[in-house]
Amino acid sequence: MSWQLRLLNVQLRLVAKRTLARLPDVATARRRLDAGARWSFRPTPLTRHFVRPGDLHWIGSGPAQAGRVILYFHGGGYIAGSPSTHEGMIARIARLSGIEVCAPQYRLAPDTPFPGAHDDALAAWDQLQAMGYAPGDIVLGGDSAGGGLALALLAQLCARGEPPRAIFAMSPWTDLTLSGASLSENAKRDAMLPVGRIEELREYYLQGADADDPRASPLFADFPGCPPVLLHYSMSEVLRDDTLRMEKHLQAQGAEVDVEAQEDAPHVWHLFDGWIPEARDSLRRIARFVQVSFEDTSR
Repeated sequence: MSWQLRLLNVQLRLVAKRTLARLPDVATARRRLDAGARWSFRPTPLTRHFVRPGDLHWIGSGPAQAGRVILYFHGGGYIAGSPSTHEGMIARIARLSGIEVCAPQYRLAPDTPFPGAHDDALAAWDQLQAMGYAPGDIVLGGDSAGGGLALALLAQLCARGEPPRAIFAMSPWTDLTLSGASLSENAKRDAMLPVGRIEELREYYLQGADADDPRASPLFADFPGCPPVLLHYSMSEVLRDDTLRMEKHLQAQGAEVDVEAQEDAPHVWHLFDGWIPEARDSLRRIARFVQVSFEDTSR
């Protein structure tokens, strides 16, 4: 572990985790994430960011290969965040992979509860196809709640017989039944997420819907004909088991799954690119996964 990561963990534990534990309402959570992103998430040089119809944010940096795209869903617990808060990391993925990113601004809870975010994800996929992208031209990606959203979309696409080229997810939230042992085992170890707020967060999104609905919890979905999957997680985060059980579930259905763990890092440490070397290393591996997926002519 780098000294930068050690320092970041201390700072997050003293400031971010305590702040998240005391947020009074959703509006404050959104303002804090917007402000924190400006101060904490470093921009990528020469970033391009423009919005097309359908609230699709197109983000890139440097040369991009034509005719291919990453469809990316930002995190924020389904209640906060946007393509803009995650722009620095998204642009870095685009720069390292040479593939432009389409990041939808999906509707947030509690204003739009489940399945609004999922419906928006599926609409973004359909819009990319209407623009001329074939399923094999698209790699799915996402972090945290957005990683769970990407995996839930993947299940729908597999059922429709039009799976994407591949998918990657960083610290995905895959089980809204909250049955993972790491929620308690890592409650104190997690440097950023206060597990005491997670039931409240879930209810903002579900508002009475079934937590085991595969569109909300892809851990319970089927994935026929699943493409290659890359999952990243931290061994110390409360959502550790959301990834580990997702890996086993996908493998049981015949999927090719590559899982990479960071020993002691905050939830979605990739966002701290430019501050900790572990973030850039992990983003490089994601970019390489995207490149290799597109190089595979058998799909």
